[in-house]
Amino acid sequence: MKSLPIILIVLLAAVFITRKNSGYKSISQQEAKAMMDNGGVVVLDVREQSEYDSGHIKGAVLLPLGTINADTAAKAVGSKDAAVLVYCRSGNRSKKAAVVLAKLGYTAVYEIGGITTWPYGIEF
Repeated sequence: MKSLPIILIVLLAAVFITRKNSGYKSISQQEAKAMMDNGGVVVLDVREQSEYDSGHIKGAVLLPLGTINADTAAKAVGSKDAAVLVYCRSGNRSKKAAVVLAKLGYTAVYEIGGITTWPYGIEF
Protein backbone atom coordinates (compact mmCIF):
# COMPACT_ATOMS: atom_id res chain seq x y z
CA MET A 1 0.00 0.00 0.00
CA LYS A 2 2.83 2.42 0.71
CA SER A 3 4.07 2.04 -2.84
CA LEU A 4 0.71 3.04 -4.33
CA PRO A 5 1.26 6.82 -3.99
CA ILE A 6 4.72 6.46 -5.53
CA ILE A 7 3.31 4.49 -8.46
CA LEU A 8 0.63 7.13 -9.00
CA ILE A 9 3.19 9.93 -8.96
CA VAL A 10 5.37 8.09 -11.47
CA LEU A 11 2.40 7.44 -13.77
CA LEU A 12 1.25 11.06 -13.60
CA ALA A 13 4.78 12.27 -14.31
CA ALA A 14 5.01 9.93 -17.30
CA VAL A 15 1.73 11.22 -18.71
CA PHE A 16 2.81 14.84 -18.23
CA ILE A 17 6.22 14.26 -19.82
CA THR A 18 4.71 12.39 -22.77
CA ARG A 19 2.14 15.11 -23.35
CA LYS A 20 4.73 17.85 -22.99
CA ASN A 21 7.03 16.15 -25.51
CA SER A 22 4.28 15.96 -28.13
CA GLY A 23 4.96 19.63 -28.82
CA TYR A 24 1.37 20.65 -29.49
CA LYS A 25 -1.78 21.36 -27.54
CA SER A 26 -5.28 20.08 -28.23
CA ILE A 27 -7.88 22.81 -27.78
CA SER A 28 -11.63 23.00 -28.19
CA GLN A 29 -13.17 24.25 -31.37
CA GLN A 30 -14.67 27.11 -29.37
CA GLU A 31 -11.16 28.15 -28.29
CA ALA A 32 -9.98 27.84 -31.89
CA LYS A 33 -12.82 30.05 -33.15
CA ALA A 34 -11.95 32.69 -30.56
CA MET A 35 -8.32 32.62 -31.73
CA MET A 36 -9.47 32.94 -35.34
CA ASP A 37 -11.73 35.87 -34.47
CA ASN A 38 -8.77 37.62 -32.83
CA GLY A 39 -6.70 37.11 -35.99
CA GLY A 40 -3.08 36.20 -36.54
CA VAL A 41 -3.51 32.43 -36.82
CA VAL A 42 -2.91 30.01 -39.67
CA VAL A 43 -5.63 27.41 -40.10
CA LEU A 44 -4.29 24.20 -41.68
CA ASP A 45 -6.52 21.59 -43.28
CA VAL A 46 -4.49 18.37 -43.46
CA ARG A 47 -7.03 16.36 -45.47
CA GLU A 48 -6.70 15.54 -49.16
CA GLN A 49 -7.56 17.96 -52.00
CA SER A 50 -10.92 16.33 -52.78
CA GLU A 51 -11.95 16.57 -49.11
CA TYR A 52 -10.88 20.21 -48.98
CA ASP A 53 -12.84 20.94 -52.16
CA SER A 54 -15.98 19.46 -50.59
CA GLY A 55 -15.87 22.12 -47.85
CA HIS A 56 -13.33 23.63 -45.47
CA ILE A 57 -13.08 26.11 -42.63
CA LYS A 58 -13.05 29.65 -43.97
CA GLY A 59 -9.51 30.80 -44.71
CA ALA A 60 -7.96 27.35 -44.23
CA VAL A 61 -4.78 26.46 -46.10
CA LEU A 62 -4.58 22.96 -47.55
CA LEU A 63 -1.52 20.96 -46.48
CA PRO A 64 -2.27 17.22 -46.74
CA LEU A 65 -0.72 15.14 -44.00
CA GLY A 66 1.35 13.05 -46.41
CA THR A 67 2.98 16.15 -47.90
CA ILE A 68 4.15 17.83 -44.71
CA ASN A 69 7.88 18.45 -44.61
CA ALA A 70 10.12 21.41 -43.81
CA ASP A 71 9.59 23.07 -47.20
CA THR A 72 5.82 22.62 -47.51
CA ALA A 73 5.24 23.65 -43.91
CA ALA A 74 7.35 26.78 -44.36
CA LYS A 75 5.31 27.75 -47.44
CA ALA A 76 1.97 27.11 -45.74
CA VAL A 77 2.72 28.49 -42.28
CA GLY A 78 5.68 30.82 -42.55
CA SER A 79 7.22 31.63 -39.18
CA LYS A 80 7.88 28.77 -36.79
CA ASP A 81 6.44 30.98 -34.06
CA ALA A 82 3.10 31.46 -35.85
CA ALA A 83 -0.03 30.14 -34.14
CA VAL A 84 -1.21 27.16 -36.20
CA LEU A 85 -4.64 25.55 -35.86
CA VAL A 86 -4.65 22.05 -37.37
CA TYR A 87 -7.75 20.07 -38.34
CA CYS A 88 -8.82 17.17 -40.55
CA ARG A 89 -12.05 15.19 -40.94
CA SER A 90 -12.26 13.45 -37.57
CA GLY A 91 -9.15 14.43 -35.60
CA ASN A 92 -6.82 11.51 -36.33
CA ARG A 93 -4.74 13.07 -39.09
CA SER A 94 -4.68 16.44 -37.34
CA LYS A 95 -3.01 14.87 -34.30
CA LYS A 96 -0.37 13.24 -36.52
CA ALA A 97 0.17 16.49 -38.42
CA ALA A 98 0.51 18.44 -35.17
CA VAL A 99 3.25 16.06 -34.02
CA VAL A 100 5.09 16.45 -37.34
CA LEU A 101 4.86 20.25 -37.21
CA ALA A 102 6.14 20.30 -33.64
CA LYS A 103 9.06 18.06 -34.61
CA LEU A 104 9.83 20.49 -37.43
CA GLY A 105 10.19 23.22 -34.81
CA TYR A 106 6.81 24.96 -34.89
CA THR A 107 6.20 26.22 -31.39
CA ALA A 108 2.52 27.22 -31.31
CA VAL A 109 0.66 24.27 -32.79
CA TYR A 110 -2.94 23.69 -31.72
CA GLU A 111 -4.88 20.58 -32.76
CA ILE A 112 -8.60 21.31 -33.03
CA GLY A 113 -10.09 17.99 -34.12
CA GLY A 114 -12.25 17.37 -37.15
CA ILE A 115 -14.41 19.39 -39.47
CA THR A 116 -17.31 16.98 -38.91
CA THR A 117 -17.87 18.63 -35.52
CA TRP A 118 -17.02 22.21 -36.55
CA PRO A 119 -20.15 24.24 -35.66
CA TYR A 120 -19.19 27.57 -37.27
CA GLY A 121 -19.84 26.94 -40.96
CA ILE A 122 -17.65 26.03 -43.88
CA GLU A 123 -16.86 27.43 -47.31
CA PHE A 124 -16.34 25.77 -50.68
